[in-house]
Amino acid sequence: MANEVLVAAVKAIVSKARAGKLDEAYEGYRQLFASAPFRAYEVADRRQALKIMIHGKGIPETPSPAMVEAHRAAIEPLTELVSALGDPADYEMLGMCHVVLGNVDGAGAVFRAALAIERERNAGSDLCGSLMKRVSML
Repeated sequence: MANEVLVAAVKAIVSKARAGKLDEAYEGYRQLFASAPFRAYEVADRRQALKIMIHGKGIPETPSPAMVEAHRAAIEPLTELVSALGDPADYEMLGMCHVVLGNVDGAGAVFRAALAIERERNAGSDLCGSLMKRVSML
C-alpha cells in the first residue's frame, strides 16, 4: 500500500497542475524529490511519483525554471534507483531529466545504456521501441 503522506503530497501537486499553477506544482515536485523522507518510501511508490512528473504532459521547448529545478531534484533519487536496481524504465526517466536540464550527451548515454539492457531482456518491448526513438531524436 502506498504511503499516505506521499499520496497526499502527489495529489496536492497534481491538483495544482490541473488548476494551471504549473510553477507551484513543479516546486512541489522539487521539494518532494529533494526531501529525506522521499528516499525512505518503497521503491514502487518513489518510482510512481517520479513517473507522474516525468512522463506527465509534455515539457515545453523552453521549460520554466521551476520545471528545470524539479527535474534536477529528480536526478539523485533516479540515479539511486538506477544504481541499485538497473531497471531500464528508471534509466529512461533519468535520461528524460537530463534532456530537460539540457544535458543531451548525458541523456544519450543513459538512453543507450537502458536500450542495451532492454534489448537483452525483451527486444520487442514497448520500452525498447521508446528508447530507440529517444536515442534517434538526440
